[in-house]
Amino acid sequence: MDLKDKFVNMLLEIGFEASKIDALWQDLVKAYSGKSRYYHNLTHLEEMIVQYEKYQSELTFQVEVLYAIFYHDYIYKATSKENELKSAEFAISILPEIAKINAVLVFDMIVATKLHEHNNVEDTNWLIDFDLKILSKEWKEYEVYFKQIRKEYKIYPDLLYNPGRKKALQHFLENEFIYQTVTFRTKFEKQARENILKEIAQL
Repeated sequence: MDLKDKFVNMLLEIGFEASKIDALWQDLVKAYSGKSRYYHNLTHLEEMIVQYEKYQSELTFQVEVLYAIFYHDYIYKATSKENELKSAEFAISILPEIAKINAVLVFDMIVATKLHEHNNVEDTNWLIDFDLKILSKEWKEYEVYFKQIRKEYKIYPDLLYNPGRKKALQHFLENEFIYQTVTFRTKFEKQARENILKEIAQL
């Protein structure tokens, strides 16, 4: 799967001018390739799109979900609590005047990736689950993931980082489910919980 082809075809379908798409692609690559991005980068997008393609037939708003995937971490600073909101605002701001896409839904979808809570719109639940698929990887891959996250927060010493990370992980465990779709719960919930418990034990 070529990430750029996917992006270009999606923007053409939405109604972006062909002449403007390459610049938007370059901007996206630049955003996701920032030197402080060890996890929230193009590889993360690729992995989400693998899940999107696998479960595409389950989605009602396919273009909206795909667009939300590409832009959900467009703006990302470890010190900010407004990344999702700002990413959502940006994603909407660049849409052409006559766009074949539900902009309000896209905005809500991107914002929903902040809290990862169950949503009335089932497609948003799918997006959230694609975003959190990493939690259910085999332990070695999961270990790579949490070390990448630690690097993104390297400005914080362990004294500050560890309790914050622990709190975030425990929040996942306190919810009835980590995953919002029945499919992901059935397939991945058990492994995700085991990984999280194991990471907490190491903090």
